[in-house]
Amino acid sequence: MQLRYQFRVYPTPGQRIDLARAFGCARVVFNDGLKLRRQAREAGLPYVSDAELSKQVITQAKATPERTWLGEVSAVVLQQALADLNTAYRNFFASVTGKRKGRKVAPPRFRSRKDNRQAIRFTKNSRFKVLDNGHLRLPKIGDVVVRWSRSLPSDPSSVAIITDAAGRYFASFVVSTTDEPLPELDSEVGIDLGLTHFAVLSDGTKVAAPRFLRRAARKLKRLQQALSRKRRGSQNRKKAAVLVARAHARVADTRRDWQHKLSTTIIRENQAVYVEDLAVAGLGRTRLAKSVHDAGWASFTAMLEYKAAKYGRTFGRVDRFFPSTRMCSQCGRINDKMALNVRWWDCPCGTTHDRDVNAAINVLAAGQAESLNDRGAHVRPGLVPAARREAVTHPDAACSTRSVEGISVL
Repeated sequence: MQLRYQFRVYPTPGQRIDLARAFGCARVVFNDGLKLRRQAREAGLPYVSDAELSKQVITQAKATPERTWLGEVSAVVLQQALADLNTAYRNFFASVTGKRKGRKVAPPRFRSRKDNRQAIRFTKNSRFKVLDNGHLRLPKIGDVVVRWSRSLPSDPSSVAIITDAAGRYFASFVVSTTDEPLPELDSEVGIDLGLTHFAVLSDGTKVAAPRFLRRAARKLKRLQQALSRKRRGSQNRKKAAVLVARAHARVADTRRDWQHKLSTTIIRENQAVYVEDLAVAGLGRTRLAKSVHDAGWASFTAMLEYKAAKYGRTFGRVDRFFPSTRMCSQCGRINDKMALNVRWWDCPCGTTHDRDVNAAINVLAAGQAESLNDRGAHVRPGLVPAARREAVTHPDAACSTRSVEGISVL
């Protein structure tokens, strides 16, 4: 399994200038490659291959007076910028042809120096190195101080240097890790994610929603008001924008740390974990959008998934259209739709349900059924021979479904 290990780095003022130059060169190469392919498409010419693109926007461009400064940065940074462009095009083509599942992928767009996130990547052939004193040696940049919070499990295959809107720098290492199976347990759990309670487990445990963004709303409002009063294009506006970005980054970091701790606890205490596959993108367009984004369900389920694979646990997603809330976990009856303010409801079988706990129990049952199905269990009845009159196709039968004779149900 390949994982990313991200650490904070603290470049010197001179190294920040070198990094800014590398960010700019990588951005220019990416934009030049995108422009060249767009021009070829508009002119009706064949698609520019990867090798030809690298030859024109890097090798030949360095020999021109307009792009001589491309030689001031590592060539690997420029090659990796083109690799990102090629990957973006492949994802777009796969999405258009239907080979890539999920949401449609848009074609690549031009990068801007005003983007909140700038990144460059070094691979092994660039000869970056982690020194014995803990510094990270990068070609044509120097030795950068790294704040190590843990050791790397193996030698990294690549490292990306990232800067965000808050002015922070990070080193993101890609390393290969081996699975670390935990002792097997008998407990399995289903999780119902929500807004009132962030997570409700099938054993009745309820985890309160921390609402980090709501708690920081007052400070964010004050900083954003100060930003709006600054004149556009001024240095004071740039400083105010950095303060706003730092406040948002603090909220995101706190949420991520909390989700890591909760997901690790759930994975360690349960052999199998099942969650509902929520349509977060759709919920993000409703009146609950702010609360949905504040919860961070997608990142939490992604943590559960990769940690389950790492520690030898079972992870499953239940279909989003499964009526976990309306189904009685005792008798299986599916009731009518309920409003969000209905937290308790009574089933005609005589059972009183807590809305969230009942949904978590149903998610657990549905996940276990899917897991058994993956192992080859018989979850459907065997084949029954059809009656002769049902298996025969009459040549004079009408094509319209309105004239088809109904089949009696035994």
